[in-house]
This record gives sequence, C-alpha cells and structure tokens, in this order.
Amino acid sequence: MENLIITPQAGWVQITLNRPAAKNALNTAILAALAKALADAAADPSVRAVLIHGADGNFAAGADIGEIETKTTAEGAVDPRKAHWAAIRAFPKPLIAAVDGFALGGGLELALMADLLILGESARLGLPETNLGLIPGAGGTQRLLALAGRARASRLVLTGEIIDAATAFDWGIGSYLAAGLALPEAEALAAKIALRAPLALQAAKAALVAGDESAHAFALERSGFESLLDTADKAEGIRAFREKRKPDFRGK
Repeated sequence: MENLIITPQAGWVQITLNRPAAKNALNTAILAALAKALADAAADPSVRAVLIHGADGNFAAGADIGEIETKTTAEGAVDPRKAHWAAIRAFPKPLIAAVDGFALGGGLELALMADLLILGESARLGLPETNLGLIPGAGGTQRLLALAGRARASRLVLTGEIIDAATAFDWGIGSYLAAGLALPEAEALAAKIALRAPLALQAAKAALVAGDESAHAFALERSGFESLLDTADKAEGIRAFREKRKPDFRGK
C-alpha cells in the first residue's frame, strides 16, 4: 500500500497521507514522499495549490514512535527528517490542510505549515511530546505561538492537552471551521485558489512566511528536541506510552 496517494485535479493536487492502521503517523518514508511530491508540484506550472489530508478519518496522529524510541542525540543531529521538513516548509505555493480526526505532534506540526487550515468537526489537535519526555521538533512551538499566543501555546505544549475543533478555531489555529468534514470544504477552497493569480499568491506567501518566522527560534526548538533524545526520561516516556501507563519522570 502506498504511504502517499497523489491525485491531480484541475489546477491543484490532492495529497492523501495513507497509513490508516497507524492513524497516518509520519514516519521518515512518508515525509520523504511528501517532500518529493511537493517539489514536483512546485516545479509544475499547471499546479497552483496543494491540498493535504489524511486517509480514513484522521489527519496524522504524530510521528512514528518506533523511529524515535532508539534515536540518539547524535542521530537526531543528522536525521534526514530535518531536510524533509525543510523541503515541505519551502513549498512556495499555497498549501491547504484539511484536518479531520487526530492531528497530534508531528501531524499538527505539518498542519501548521499549511497556509490555510480547515478544521472538521471531529478534529482533535495537540502537541503531546512532553508526555514522552520530548518537545516538538518541527516548528510546532513557534507556529503555535504565532497563531494562538504564548498563554495558549504554553498550555498545549507544557500540559500535552488535546483540544477540539471549535476551541482550535476560536484560538486562531484554523482558517475555517467546517460543518462536518473538512475535506469537502478544503477541496472547494483549493479549486477557488487555483483560479487566482499564481505569481501573486507565491509572492504573498513568501511575505507572510518571512514576516512570521524567526530562524533563531526554530533552531532553538530543534536543538532542544535533539538534546532530549538521550535522556532517561525520553526512554521512560515512550516505554510508558507503549505500556499504557503514566510515566515516572526522574529528570535524568
């Protein structure tokens, strides 16, 4: 089964994250495929926008825990995922995310890279990495901070709380709140965007991104994530997650 399903439309491309048995968790292979698909879309003048959504009722329920479980700080520093995330963020055309079901951890970080985020009624959003003795490592702290403000970003990141679609929309995390599923509304929006002036859209996106993102802050987040990979707390957090119990963190 393909991890990614690419469906060309009239002027735009639909990309489906397709690991339903894992709630579309983002492993290295799916991130590499997504980065490649977006690079292809960027190079194709007939593509004016891209829509990302998840198969089988979920957007993406985080990173693949199995890949993180044994990863060390040294391995994290040269992790190919960093290049894949950078390529996704560098996509120059409008990127739309249709979020139904879970968008957690890396899944929410991917959704936060979208220029337009549509929330379905079933959407559940969170950055629960601190439950595993880690922190978000793909821009989640900074993008959530920019959208929701420090108090709300701190609430989600420090407590691991998961919020519903209406709350996320009220906090400014989503661009639209759908009545029902996000995907139909997102498809209509992608078709509408594809009719607009493509060079103007790309210039507008570049200006918005440049005004909103500090390279230093993102680097600080990533170095913090990498430094935690060798800790005993990270090992305990993942072990507790697998054993479905509360972790016993020791600060080591």
